[in-house]
Amino acid sequence: MQIYLVGGAVRDQLLGKPVADRDYVVVGATPEEMRRLGYRPVGKDFPVFLHPHSGEEYALARTERKTGHGYRGFAFHTDASVTLEQDLERRDLTINAMAADAQGAIVDPYGGGRDLADRVLRHVSPAFVEDPVRVLRVARFAARYASLGFRIADETLALMRSMVADGEVDHLVPERVWAETRRALAEPTPSAFLRALRACGALRVVFPEVDALYGVPQRAEFHPEIDTGVHVELVLGMAARLAPGDDLIGWCALTHDLGKALTPRHELPRHLRHEHNGVEPLRALCARLKVPAEHAALAELVCRHHLEAHRAFELRASTVLELLEKLDAFRRPERLQGFLLACEADKRGRLGHADSPYPQADYLRAARAAAGTISAATFVAQGLSGTAIGAAMREARVKAIEGVKRDLKAAE
Repeated sequence: MQIYLVGGAVRDQLLGKPVADRDYVVVGATPEEMRRLGYRPVGKDFPVFLHPHSGEEYALARTERKTGHGYRGFAFHTDASVTLEQDLERRDLTINAMAADAQGAIVDPYGGGRDLADRVLRHVSPAFVEDPVRVLRVARFAARYASLGFRIADETLALMRSMVADGEVDHLVPERVWAETRRALAEPTPSAFLRALRACGALRVVFPEVDALYGVPQRAEFHPEIDTGVHVELVLGMAARLAPGDDLIGWCALTHDLGKALTPRHELPRHLRHEHNGVEPLRALCARLKVPAEHAALAELVCRHHLEAHRAFELRASTVLELLEKLDAFRRPERLQGFLLACEADKRGRLGHADSPYPQADYLRAARAAAGTISAATFVAQGLSGTAIGAAMREARVKAIEGVKRDLKAAE
């Protein structure tokens, strides 16, 4: 029996990055031997075991054979005769198809080390086309490593295009699309995820609502980048900068302008009511991908109200209060914070505006803090009851917000 460290742990070690998870492949063993040594079986489709002390995963070396559409359409074969090279051959990218033995010696039968050095994302074998999730995974790795100069190999991109053309990507299940998207949105360059999917034609299959934004013009005085799809890429980049690793803010950035794809041609490049028009496609997208409730809720708030945040200084104090109430900001200040991060990403995610200030966020935070000091207890002590308490609180909160605005003007 031989044990090898495999996959991402080897890749990240060679890149000089911290290793979060360690996975192992066991060659020359049987399930019975593993259990006898104290490993606990957890795999359903193929034998995977947990180490009796570390709890790390150890999988028996295996091969796989395509039996149907989608990522579930595989039959797995594992026994003591399966070699390490056969196990590594079934993996997606060469940089993920390396192993290290107990002494740390690298086993690299498919040139993963060379591709790491050359900064190339390349498929291991023609079997790449058998699993549509690999299209999303390559796009996600592009989002992870774009800042290091990685690119998708031409031949790999050609295979991804063929998978789209052959309809294999149509068989992606919502849970896997969301899982890969969520991880991509938390990567350093989430815009590379969109560009990779668009380059192979998968974006129009997986995210037709986002794909429709490319080529849609905006007013150059507000959006020097003009193209709405390019704007979304810039917003994603800014979201990653303002809230690194936060897929919730990334989801809001991705979906905030879906309504612009629905603007009638005769109104372009203006986008009247796009913030309202985007709600329906956003809801459909969230339902289709089974997006978590908080992601769907905050994304809809950002879609509906991001223009109000941008115009915060122009709004009446009573309107600012209404916005805070819609955001449930008094009970959930973290939701206001997420909303403002997404709005700031939108405002600064424009050509030439990456370093522009966004004082609206500080104003709205200060407005929430000032209005939040007003409590019902004060008015109960004054003898008010019923609806009179709510009316008095609202009036006091409006005055508190007016005070914040006056103070800001005086400080200018």
